[in-house]
Amino acid sequence: MIDLRSDTVTRPTPGMLEAMMRAPVGDDVFKEDPTANALQERVAALFGMEAGLFVPSGTMGNQLCVNLLTRPGDEVILDKTAHIFNYESAAAPVLSGVQLHTLPGERGILTPELIESGFRAHNDWDPRTSVIALENTTNKGGGACYTRENLTAIRRLADAKGVAVHIDGARIWNAHVATGIPLAFFGTIADTISVCFSKGLGAPVGSMVLCGKDRLRDAYRRRKQWGGGMRQVGLLAAAADYALDHHLPLLADDHRRARQLAEALAANPDYEIDPAGVETNIVLFDVRDGDVDGTLARFREKGVGMTRFGPRTIRAVFHHLVGDADLERVIQMLNVEISP
Repeated sequence: MIDLRSDTVTRPTPGMLEAMMRAPVGDDVFKEDPTANALQERVAALFGMEAGLFVPSGTMGNQLCVNLLTRPGDEVILDKTAHIFNYESAAAPVLSGVQLHTLPGERGILTPELIESGFRAHNDWDPRTSVIALENTTNKGGGACYTRENLTAIRRLADAKGVAVHIDGARIWNAHVATGIPLAFFGTIADTISVCFSKGLGAPVGSMVLCGKDRLRDAYRRRKQWGGGMRQVGLLAAAADYALDHHLPLLADDHRRARQLAEALAANPDYEIDPAGVETNIVLFDVRDGDVDGTLARFREKGVGMTRFGPRTIRAVFHHLVGDADLERVIQMLNVEISP
């Protein structure tokens, strides 16, 4: 099957498996895994951050960052489509005792003006706004990216308000490639960043929390409390390290293929999409007759997997295991769909 359900479905390549087998390892709870330590230093340096901490998942990464930046009873401002709000099992109020204040951004992107409208007054009965959480790229927004100008303005607002900025960077690698914004620039915007290795980069497991050294001790302790302290984690860190070397350069091809699919969908009267809105590797399109489940079933019968993403919406996500020949098969399938 040509699997476009998500960029999480990738499997380790032979080169990645070899790198994992060769990795020197130690006990990471004792901070003695040389491969994990090296990866943490490497990724922190890429983003211009002081410290990195390897964690099992993006959800744990986001929740660790929320916990580091808040106190119980605080409020986090974020977009209504944000992963932290929609896909993390209400973890923020459960684990950190905070409230999430969602705002109606455009394709998951917030502006300083919209964020400012979400700040509370300073009454005793108001929650204390302490964090602005941004998602870059936006999943439910179809892979949209923040601009450098928008991020700079949001950081300026955060400083004026005395609050922190967190970036959910599950697909920040895609944002970096699509916009040309250096990774280190994101480190000047955010107090914490969570980055993922198991989506577009194609590693089997793992994310990383990036923060200042002043927060690292608390991050280690909370990771242990939440069951994220692993042992010979260098096997997984080696896969992430390999992905940075070999798969990061492939993201531009994922973006190109996503745009090509969007153009093919736009030419089919059964579907509705604006190809100009496809910035990275995610394609969201609507089924005009609303029969999403029937459409997905027909796609599966023809060997193509995609995901329901709303009452009329389907999502397709490109990754390095879907090549040009696979894309051509998908486009041919769409042409067959509209044949008389």
